[in-house]
Amino acid sequence: MAQSQGWVKRYFKAFCKGFFVAVPVAVTFLDRVACVARVEGASMQPSLNPGGSQSSDVVLLNHWKVRNFEVQRGDIVSLVVKARVPDQRLLISMNLC
Repeated sequence: MAQSQGWVKRYFKAFCKGFFVAVPVAVTFLDRVACVARVEGASMQPSLNPGGSQSSDVVLLNHWKVRNFEVQRGDIVSLVVKARVPDQRLLISMNLC
């Protein structure tokens, strides 16, 4: 019985160490480097979401290119707009021609 409690303590301690390291790293990465967004609707067809309203694409948004002004012709730029409804955001994407 005592051995099983020792194992649980060690497991819980290792989990907490990993959790308190992984969460700040993940939040920093998603805020500063890149984040994942879902594209829905027909506004970016045929480049994104070719199936129309039946499907959605998942894209990785690169924050570094915008910060370093490395946006070029043909890139897709996304703007995040806060909606009037709390906790909702609108993702606007456009293709630079």
